[in-house]
Amino acid sequence: MSRTWKTFVQKEWILILSALGVLSTSFYLRRLPSYTISDAEILYILFVLLVITNGLQQHAVLEKIARRLEQGRFIPTKLMLATFFFSMLVTNDVALLAVVPLTMLLNIERKDWLVIFEILAANAGSAISPFGNPQNLFLYWFYQIPFGDFLPEIAPFSLTFLLLLAMATFLINSDKQAQTIRPPRKLPTAAYFYIGALVIFALAILRILPIAVGAVILFFTLLADRKSLRVDYALLLTFACFFGFSDNLRVLLASALTSPHHVFLLAALLSQIISNVPAALLLADFTNRWQPLLWGVSVGGFGSLIGSLANLIGYRIYVQQHRRQALRFTVKFHLASYSAFLVGLSLYFFARIG
Repeated sequence: MSRTWKTFVQKEWILILSALGVLSTSFYLRRLPSYTISDAEILYILFVLLVITNGLQQHAVLEKIARRLEQGRFIPTKLMLATFFFSMLVTNDVALLAVVPLTMLLNIERKDWLVIFEILAANAGSAISPFGNPQNLFLYWFYQIPFGDFLPEIAPFSLTFLLLLAMATFLINSDKQAQTIRPPRKLPTAAYFYIGALVIFALAILRILPIAVGAVILFFTLLADRKSLRVDYALLLTFACFFGFSDNLRVLLASALTSPHHVFLLAALLSQIISNVPAALLLADFTNRWQPLLWGVSVGGFGSLIGSLANLIGYRIYVQQHRRQALRFTVKFHLASYSAFLVGLSLYFFARIG
């Protein structure tokens, strides 16, 4: 296998498996999967959101905000909080891409634990927002969940981990920490467009404005900023494949999951194997219980490196610069992440049963 193909397989293994799932089930059932208008809307919304977040990243909006946090005291806590709140607005992946590289530039103690806490914060923060991660966006639109129902359902999960991570990062704060400060770049005019676009399209996702406003954003980007159109098209194709795979499985399997606790546990455990985005896409066709499914894929983001793609992003950024510490960092990550996984399991049963 050539290096190019090897890199592609390592990076897009979920896309490959989902495509194989569609092909194999279509061949077995002798049918092509059917796609709905809702499927197309989700792909469109995800594409517009990817363009906006890419524009924010290209024009250093998040970098400018993050660099202001380099100064003063309580730097680890501030960086963790930035990751948490960034992930609510621009997805957990983009939040980590903005904050973790900045963290790697700082001359601070216990940097490895700080990166781990930032990864956990990205997963916890993104869970509370309908557009904080791809699986939330899918579930929010697929089940047509009112925002007034979505927020109180998952808020205990996110806010509990916000408190725990704030305490954890407070323990690694030190007044003696030195930081590498670089003057923040002046924002270009296009940056303000993407800030406004994020606000407007967030209102569209919340169904306050029509989602057609996304077409205006895409039109501007096509005319004036085509670099921002270079988004993760493999993710969009993965979604499309899983829509087809799930439709075929729905035909193949007659029964649906009935117990909400089974839905939760299956979503959480399945996320450990195939990641929480495909777990959400796969299970949505088999249950109308969105609450335990939302909890399951949120908790499932903790645990293994595969549980969330955000885990892999943060992990790779750290290990690329500290290869000799890879094994030690891996052990520390899984110790913290599986501890969070167990806390998440307990929190679900306390919130839903207790």
